Amino acid sequence: MTFLASLFKIALPIIVQNFLSSFVNMIDNVMVGQLGSTDIAAVGLGNQIFFVMNIVMFGIVSGGSVFISQYWGKRDLEGIHRTMGITITGSLVVSILFFCAAFFAPEFCMKIYSKDALVISKGAEYLRYVAPGYIFFGAGFAFSMAARSTEHVFLPMIATGISVLLNAILNYFFIFGLNFQGKVIFEPMGIVGAAIATDIARAVEFLIIIIVVYGKKFEIASTPSRYFKPQKGFLWHYIVIALPVLVNESLWGTGASLQQAIYGHAGTSMVAASNITSTISNLVWTFFIGCGNAAAILIGKKIGEGEETEARKLANQLTKFMILAGAVLGLLLIPLSFLLKYLFKVEPEVLHMAKVMLYMAALLYPLWSINMIIVVGVCRSGGDTIVGMIIDIGFMWLISLPLGFIAVTVWKLPYWAVYLCVQSEHIFKSTMGLIRLKSGKWLHNVTIS
Repeated sequence: MTFLASLFKIALPIIVQNFLSSFVNMIDNVMVGQLGSTDIAAVGLGNQIFFVMNIVMFGIVSGGSVFISQYWGKRDLEGIHRTMGITITGSLVVSILFFCAAFFAPEFCMKIYSKDALVISKGAEYLRYVAPGYIFFGAGFAFSMAARSTEHVFLPMIATGISVLLNAILNYFFIFGLNFQGKVIFEPMGIVGAAIATDIARAVEFLIIIIVVYGKKFEIASTPSRYFKPQKGFLWHYIVIALPVLVNESLWGTGASLQQAIYGHAGTSMVAASNITSTISNLVWTFFIGCGNAAAILIGKKIGEGEETEARKLANQLTKFMILAGAVLGLLLIPLSFLLKYLFKVEPEVLHMAKVMLYMAALLYPLWSINMIIVVGVCRSGGDTIVGMIIDIGFMWLISLPLGFIAVTVWKLPYWAVYLCVQSEHIFKSTMGLIRLKSGKWLHNVTIS
């Protein structure tokens, strides 16, 4: 069981980081939920823009992590810095593009997800105010992921912990206002206040990461000349390995966002229920995010050290563990579902829909966990990014999205059937992923001299 000790040494700080982020996101939604179903739907759909941006940047940086984790196994700092130059540039470019979309065309962005005029109006206002935070998030994202890949997992955890705590405190004051001894300190700003609090928190998180990385002289800290030092053939080699990850995450994020659009066309109640479901589910799912990312670091490091037999053995062990964990931890969603009525001030219909969707999610957790470990932990760490891309997005675009849109627009199925149609991809993804794992063809050493 030594593989579990190695896994949790890296995974626990990542789990804590993601749990804190999800927990405060839940608090945010609870606070916004006090304003009503329209506001929670507006913020939930407005945050789909950030979700897509986050996924695209994750694709860029995850592609880099394939290299960084293997370079880390070789202790090749020049290779790490060269890779970071690409990920820093990519993250900043993407964040600026999404800032422009959210700030200058928020109504257009909202119309993708909803036909409710009030939801569009409120969501657009939220987007315009939350957009500046995108820049800070993009600026620090590459450094945060590189720190993880070189086993400095506590820095992102601490930075996120401080950020989300600050966000929660500011949310309370900015959303509901503050009075002191009869004097108004802050006027209630509603969802605009939530957006401003998010901007401040993301700026603080960025500053903490940069100050610590350079102040402590982490291995990833370097000068711009070293980050952007050219090497013949490296950029093309990077593109060949990393582009499928970027395409994978971009199309997955776009697809997941379109799944929300499907819910949006099913009605505002289903959007609100879906947002509540994902908020609660994410508290548990943070465990699998942490384990998947930690697995990628461990397997990639083994490959970089030349221990390919051990890497394959580790991949099989971790997959079995994740399936078991998915079956057990998914059951936590059932007791959590009974807390909904105490947390969200929405209509009884919305609460009932959210509870049923949580029960369905509990049954799907083992399949979700297989897909996490195979795509993120195994295929990417092994440089098998093209097959990982096919597994992750092929069934989403060929089965899940068409089936979901037909379920809403043609068949006009009830909400639970729409949810099931949208989630149907995972049956096929997990089957193909396990076949790829068993073949052993996923392992490739991507480092070059």
